[in-house]
Amino acid sequence: MKLSGNTILITGGSSGIGLELSKRLIQNNNKVIICGRSQRKLNEAKKQLPELEIIQCDLSSKTECANLARWITTHHPNINVLINNAALVHKVDFLSTENIMEMAELEVETNFMAPIRLTYALYPHLQKNTNPKIINITSGLVYTPRVDYPFYNATKAALHSFTQVFRKKTKHSNVDTIEVMFPAVKTPWHNGNPPKIAIPTEKAVDDMLKGLEKGIPEIRIAGVKLLYQISRIAPKFAFKKVNSLQDAQ
Repeated sequence: MKLSGNTILITGGSSGIGLELSKRLIQNNNKVIICGRSQRKLNEAKKQLPELEIIQCDLSSKTECANLARWITTHHPNINVLINNAALVHKVDFLSTENIMEMAELEVETNFMAPIRLTYALYPHLQKNTNPKIINITSGLVYTPRVDYPFYNATKAALHSFTQVFRKKTKHSNVDTIEVMFPAVKTPWHNGNPPKIAIPTEKAVDDMLKGLEKGIPEIRIAGVKLLYQISRIAPKFAFKKVNSLQDAQ
């Protein structure tokens, strides 16, 4: 992937990996647009990076996803890169948590339905532009789930599966479909208590950008490479190992 001269939409771009990506990509690209649920966080990102374009959007809403897609194609018709990065997680016990079904629906809508809605809405437009890319951010947990994330694992596994199918179905088009699978990363996502194995955000984004430059369709970052191999050879061991990490947070 050419990492310059693009017009890029990053969902969930106001913090963590999304914000770090914005910092890197804004340097040599035509425009970087970020969206997020929190106007406050978007404003803070704009203060750090005045060149950013920001737009508030609750991606769990079908209507707001549609409005975002219309706004993008109207105001930024040259968009050629969509990065589906936004996600949320509930670390809860499935059977003992009140409002658990509302949590499940929120994660499914945000982590899975929003990326496929934006892909469906923007794909015809991306095709018209130069070097179009759809980049879906997932996790090493697509291979081995953690028991304290009852829905997050499933939503990312679903997006992983969709990405593989979509890439195959559109292989003759000019749009490249890329997946980036992250391990635990030191971001606000962990509420100040990341696992000991979490890697710095800067390292995670460095590896992602290197993979994009090389044109790798499935980019496995850091420990995800090992987890992928172990999950294929010894899935029970991989499951036990991943879930033993919950005590190291």
